[in-house]
Amino acid sequence: MIKGNTALKSENYRLNSHDDLNALRQRIIESYDPNRPEILVCHGTGCIANGSVQVAEAIRRACEKLGVDAKVMPGIKTTGCQGLCSKGPLVHIKPHGLFYQKVKVENAEEIIQKTILENQPVEKLLYKDPHTGERIHKEEDIPFYKKQQRYVLKNIGKIDPKSIEDKIAAGGYQALSKALTTMTPAQVVEEITKSGLRGRGGAGFPTGRKWQGALKAVEKKGRPVYVVVNGDEGDPGAFMDCAIMEGDPHAVLEGLILGAYALGAEMGYLYIRMEYPIAVKHLQLAMDQARAYGLMGKNILGTGFSFDAQINRGAGAFVCGESTALFTSIEGKAGNPRPKYVRSVEEGLWGRPTVLNNVETWANVPMIIEKGSAWYAGIGVPHSTGTKVFCLVGKVNNVGLVEVPMGTALSKIIEDIGGGVPSGEPFKAVQTGGPSGGCIPYSLKDLPVDFDSLDQAGAMMGSGAMIVMDSHDCVVDIGRYFLKFLEEESCGKCLPCRLGLTRMREILDNFAQGSGAESDIEDLKSLAKAIQDGALCALGKSAPNPCLTTLKFFHEEYLAHVNDQKCPAGVCKDLITYSIDPNACTGCRSCARQCPQECISGEKKKPHVIDEKACIRCGICKETCKFNAVIVS
Repeated sequence: MIKGNTALKSENYRLNSHDDLNALRQRIIESYDPNRPEILVCHGTGCIANGSVQVAEAIRRACEKLGVDAKVMPGIKTTGCQGLCSKGPLVHIKPHGLFYQKVKVENAEEIIQKTILENQPVEKLLYKDPHTGERIHKEEDIPFYKKQQRYVLKNIGKIDPKSIEDKIAAGGYQALSKALTTMTPAQVVEEITKSGLRGRGGAGFPTGRKWQGALKAVEKKGRPVYVVVNGDEGDPGAFMDCAIMEGDPHAVLEGLILGAYALGAEMGYLYIRMEYPIAVKHLQLAMDQARAYGLMGKNILGTGFSFDAQINRGAGAFVCGESTALFTSIEGKAGNPRPKYVRSVEEGLWGRPTVLNNVETWANVPMIIEKGSAWYAGIGVPHSTGTKVFCLVGKVNNVGLVEVPMGTALSKIIEDIGGGVPSGEPFKAVQTGGPSGGCIPYSLKDLPVDFDSLDQAGAMMGSGAMIVMDSHDCVVDIGRYFLKFLEEESCGKCLPCRLGLTRMREILDNFAQGSGAESDIEDLKSLAKAIQDGALCALGKSAPNPCLTTLKFFHEEYLAHVNDQKCPAGVCKDLITYSIDPNACTGCRSCARQCPQECISGEKKKPHVIDEKACIRCGICKETCKFNAVIVS
C-alpha cells in the first residue's frame, strides 16, 4: 500500500495521463519492503466456508500476543481463491514462498512463532504429495500448480482484490492506458480479432467477429451501443467467473472499458447472479476506486474518452445466462428468452447494438492488448487460442480452480493436475459444459480440450465446469439430474422445452425404476432431436446433450437398467439391494446404530444382517462401515 493518506475521496490521486499512472505505480512499488514478511490468506468462497476469515483474525491476534517486533511484523492480506480448494484454508507466506494447507485457527501462533520469528516451516501444514508422501514447501513445486499456465488467474491469490493499488502495482490498467494513448478503436478490435479469442461462456463464438458485427450495426443504426458482462454463472460445479470477480475484479473492469473504447460505448452493465454477494461487493468497490482514480467515468486518463457502468443483479434464474433473457432482465422485465431472429450485436439491450461477453472473456482482453495478439495466438491451438479456466470437481483428489492452454489433454487435467480419482481407479467419465455439455468417457482421456474437439465428441466447453465421475456414478442418474435441473430452470415459454424435457426425464425415471423398455432409447433420441430443433433458446437446444452423450458412450449401462433390471454403479435405489458380507463383518454395530430404519440386526462381535424389506437404501450403512462389509448389488 502507498504510505500516507490514500483516501479515495482525495483528488490528489486522480490520474490524468499515462505518465500519472506509471508514476503512481512506481510509488506503490517503492513503498513495498520486499524483505517484510507477508501472509496471504485465501478468502475464496471455499476457504471462507472452511473458516479462513477466522484464520486471518487468529493470525492477527497471534502477532499481538507474541509481541512481534514492528520491524518484522507481517503484512496480513486476504486474497481471492488460491486454487487448491480441497486443501483449504490456504495460507501463502512471502518472501519465504511457503504454502500451507488446511490451516486452522489453532495453527496461527505456531505459524507466527516458527515461520515469522524463527524462519522455519511448520512441516505438518505443508502440502503432502499423495504418491510419494513428500512434504512440498513451495506452491510452484506442487504438481497441481506446476502443470498449469496461469494468465487469467495470475493475480488471483497474490493481490488484495479490494485494493486498486495492489492491482496497479501488478500492472493493472496498463493495457487501458496503452490503448487510449497509442491505439485507435479499430486497432483494438483488430488485435482482439487476430488473437483468436473465443467467448469463454458457452459455444466459443469469436470475440473479434462479435465486436465487428456490433460496429457494422452501429453504422446502420447509429448509437448508443452497449457492452455487457455476463456474470450469471449457474452451471452446477462452476465457480470460475465467481473466482475471477471476487479475486481480480479490476481485470474484468479493465477488459470492459477496453471493449467500450473499441466500440464507442458510453455505458456498460455487469449482470451478476444474486448468489454472488462477495463478487458484487468487490466489483462495486473496484468501480468506485476506478472512478476516483480517473480510470472510469468522465475523461479517462485525460484522453477525452468517457465511459461508466453499473451492476445489475440477477434474481436466481438460470435461464438469464442466455443473452436475450439477460437483456430482458436488465430492462426491468421478467427474464424470459425471446426469438433470436436478429443477433444481439444488432438488436440487444433496448433494441440497440450490444456486445455481451462473459466474465472470463473480458478478463482476457487486457493481456491481449498489453502483450499483443501474436503472443496470445501462440498459446493453445490454432482454432482455440489462449488458456481456459476450469473448475475441477467431483471424484478427483485436487478439487479446485485450474488454468491450462487450450488443447490440453483431458488426462493431464484430471490425472496430472487433479491427482486422479481418490480410489486410484481410472475415472469413468467427465461431464464438461454443465447441463449444456456432455459426458466424455475414459476411453477418450487423451482428447484435447478445445472448442472443436469437444464439439466433435458431442460435448461442449460451456463455461468450464468439469465434473469427474468414477465407477460408483450411474450415467442414467446423471442424465436424470441434469434434465431435472433444466426442467426446473426452464422458463416454460416454448413447448419443446416445457414438455420435451419433462418427457425425457420421465423416460429416464422409468429406467431407474426398472420399468423402461429398450424401445424407449430410440424414443429418447427422437425426442432429443425435436427439442434441439425446436427450442427457443440455447437452454433447450443444448439440454439433451448429457443424455445423448451417455447413450452414445455408455449404451450397455442403459441396457443393463432395462434388460437386466440392474444398476451397475449401484445408485438407482429400485434396482439394488444392500447386504452384509458375514466374512468381513466384525459385529462392531456401527451400521446398526446409524441406520435410520433400525433394520440392521445382530449380536455384538458377530455378523449382522439387513432386513431387505425395511431397507430404504439410503447408503448410510455403507458409509459408516470401516471394514467394507456392506455390499451393494
